[in-house]
Amino acid sequence: MTWMSEQEYSEMTGLEMSAIDDLIARGKLTAKEEDGVRYIDPSKGATDVVVPAKLQELHQKNTQEMVVQPEFIEKTIGTIINLHEKVLDAKDETLEAVRTENEFLREALASLQELYDEDRKTIHTLQEQLKLSQQEVEFMRRKYKLMWNKAIDEHTTNL
Repeated sequence: MTWMSEQEYSEMTGLEMSAIDDLIARGKLTAKEEDGVRYIDPSKGATDVVVPAKLQELHQKNTQEMVVQPEFIEKTIGTIINLHEKVLDAKDETLEAVRTENEFLREALASLQELYDEDRKTIHTLQEQLKLSQQEVEFMRRKYKLMWNKAIDEHTTNL
């Protein structure tokens, strides 16, 4: 038999000291006193007193009702297996959809890269044409400036 002090018993059960005194007085708990300290036997009366009778009754009733028929277990396992197979099928379908999408994205990316390369070539060509056009405009500007200067000089000398 293991004994514990009434303080330890109070902490373990959550009962107040007055409630423990009352249970000892009614004979629901076994207690002894040594060296001025009262000790309680936790194995006696713990299930009857600490756990209310109604809760014990519910526990026993639920325990008895928890008997499960083998057919129920077989059906449950069958349902779980079917759900697992459906999950695996859905996973395979998802993987195939992702692969198809990835292939599409790769092709789109390759197409965009080709367009980008063509655009870079077009931009380079246009920059070269612009440079040539600017050079031609500069040449024409100088040519006209010389012509106009010559025309002004001739006009001023004739006057």
